[in-house]
Amino acid sequence: MTAIDTVAAAPQLSRRLTAARLPRWAPAAITVGSIAVGCAVGAVAGLESHLQWGLISALVFLVASYTASATVEGRRQAKDRFATSLVWVAFICAVVPLVSLTFYTVQQGLGAISPEFLSHSMKGVVGTLSPDGGIYHAIIGTIEQVLLATLIAAPIGLLTAVYLVEYGRGRLAKAVTFFVDVMTGIPSVVAGLFILSLWNILLGFEYSGFSGSLALAILMMPVVVRSTEEMLKLVPNELREASYALGVPRWKTILRIVLPTAIGGITTGVMLAVARITGETAPVMMLVFGADFINSDPFNGPQQSLPLYIWQQYSQVNNEFGYSRAWGAALVLIAFVMGLNLIARGIARWRSPKGGR
Repeated sequence: MTAIDTVAAAPQLSRRLTAARLPRWAPAAITVGSIAVGCAVGAVAGLESHLQWGLISALVFLVASYTASATVEGRRQAKDRFATSLVWVAFICAVVPLVSLTFYTVQQGLGAISPEFLSHSMKGVVGTLSPDGGIYHAIIGTIEQVLLATLIAAPIGLLTAVYLVEYGRGRLAKAVTFFVDVMTGIPSVVAGLFILSLWNILLGFEYSGFSGSLALAILMMPVVVRSTEEMLKLVPNELREASYALGVPRWKTILRIVLPTAIGGITTGVMLAVARITGETAPVMMLVFGADFINSDPFNGPQQSLPLYIWQQYSQVNNEFGYSRAWGAALVLIAFVMGLNLIARGIARWRSPKGGR
C-alpha cells in the first residue's frame, strides 16, 4: 500500500473506530426506562417495598446497558460500560440509605430542636408524658466523656504507632500489631465488661463518666494506632536519612521531622476515631448509668450522654414526647459527628503537602 492509499484509508479507519458509539443521551434514557420497568414490575407483582422496586430497576439497568452497548459498540466496550454501570449502582446503593437516614432524622427531630431543648436537662420533669425537658446534661456528659477518652487514647495510640514504625522489630512488634488488629474488631460491650470488672468491681471505683471514658478509650486506641501508623509510613525515608546524616539523633528526628510532616493525617485519624466512639451506647449504659440532672464532674456520680439519652427516651412505650426528644437528640448527635468529620477533612486539606511552582 502506497502512502497515498494509507492517507486515504485513514479517515475510513477513524470512522470505523469512532462511529459505533451510543449517543450521549443513551445512559440517561436507559436509566429512566429501567426505573419505569422496575416500578411497573413491582406494581404488577404486588411488591410493597420500594426497596424491591429499586433492586429490580438496578438489575434492569445493568442488563439494558450491557445489551445496548454490545449491540451498537461491541462486546469489548459493553464490558467496560457494564463495569461502569455496576460501580454507579453500588454507589447509589451506598448513598441512598445514608441520605434516607439523614432526611428522616432531620424530618423527625427538627421539630424538637429549640433553645429550651438545648439548654435544659430532664431534672424536675414530672412524668414521662411531659413535653418539657432537654438534652443539655447529655451534651455536657458526651463532650466530657469523649474528651477524656481522647486524652487517654490519643497519646498511647500515637506512641504505639511510633514504636511500630520507627523502632518495632521482631516478635514484640508482631505481637503488638496482632493485638491492635484484634482490638480493632472488639465489640463495645466487651470493652465495657472489661472496665466494669477491673475498674469498678475489682478496684472498687464508683460508676462515673470517667469509667465510660476508659471503655471508650479502649475502642478508640486501635483506630488511632492504625491511622497514625499509615501516616508515618507515608513520610519519605529520605527525610529521615538526611536528618541522620546531619548527626541528629533518632528521637529528635521523629519529634521534629517525622511527626510534623505527618501531623495532618494523624490529626485526621484522631478526629475520625473520636467520631467513631461518640455514638457508643453499651459502655455508657454499663458504666455511667445516666442521670436526669446536670453533672459537670465526670469523676463523681452518674452522668448522662446523648446515645444513652436517645435509648432511654425511645424505650418509653407510647410516649410521643419521648420519641420527639429521642429524634431531636439523634439529630444533635449526627450534627456533632458530622462536624467532627468536617473538621478532620479541613485539617487534612490544610496540612496536606502543597506542590510548589
